[in-house]
Amino acid sequence: MDLSLDRPEGYLFVRRTDAHSITLIDRELVSSFLLAPDRVIEHWAVDAAGMLDADHVEALLALQPELVILGTGEKQIFPAAAFLAGFLRQGVGIEVMDNAAAARTYNLLAGEGRRVVAGFILPSA
Repeated sequence: MDLSLDRPEGYLFVRRTDAHSITLIDRELVSSFLLAPDRVIEHWAVDAAGMLDADHVEALLALQPELVILGTGEKQIFPAAAFLAGFLRQGVGIEVMDNAAAARTYNLLAGEGRRVVAGFILPSA
């Protein structure tokens, strides 16, 4: 049996997650970031889901998503209602989950060609 590495092409994907980092393709990131299929915005100034409020919505909406996936670290932690409502008012869906689940969901949707944007929260060192 031959084994070969099947590497997705045409979009950025998450290869690995752990408690303190996320690896995009072959690059390890250790601070919070935003991810779209065509770009990554590093150093997103969010260290915890509790920090998110209505002012943080615009950074995600600027990437023109049809759906936002929010990875909140090792555990699923819901942000303030004002943050979630900002997406609903614009007709953009949002799902909150832990980083590992967010990475799997993002990879699946990006692989289907969906306009998904993920925000990954990583604790500051």
